[in-house]
Amino acid sequence: MRFLVAVDGSDEAENALDYALEIADAVEGSITVVHAVDPAVYDEGGSEPISTLSDADQRLVLESIEDAEQRGVAILEEMVEIAAERDVDVEEELLYGDPSTEIPDYAETEGFDAIYLGHRGRSERMERLLGSVAKVIVEQATVPVTVVR
Repeated sequence: MRFLVAVDGSDEAENALDYALEIADAVEGSITVVHAVDPAVYDEGGSEPISTLSDADQRLVLESIEDAEQRGVAILEEMVEIAAERDVDVEEELLYGDPSTEIPDYAETEGFDAIYLGHRGRSERMERLLGSVAKVIVEQATVPVTVVR
């Protein structure tokens, strides 16, 4: 069996990898970790600098594609190291686009049997502002999805 683990650098994503490693070991499966860089992320709420925490709740922070790629590569490398500590080789792939669509599309195109991902459990207010990638992936995926906290 082939498992796809979507990672974003959060503790919950690491928990998802740990869980997927256990399942893959039990069924002699393979794992590919993916991180999606979204070049369409934009600033919302004006161009004035963020000066208070309440401002930060209402704005998305811009990140250059190069910075996002570097961060994504670092996240993937960290996940590969975690797997290596458990004597498991995993593949890694950096995707480009909205993670909520790119991850299920990649899983279907590449023939993965399941997707594992973490869920941060943000507040309802933050979820309305930022959306829930995990929720959309569950709705869009054509393969089973396991959401890990």
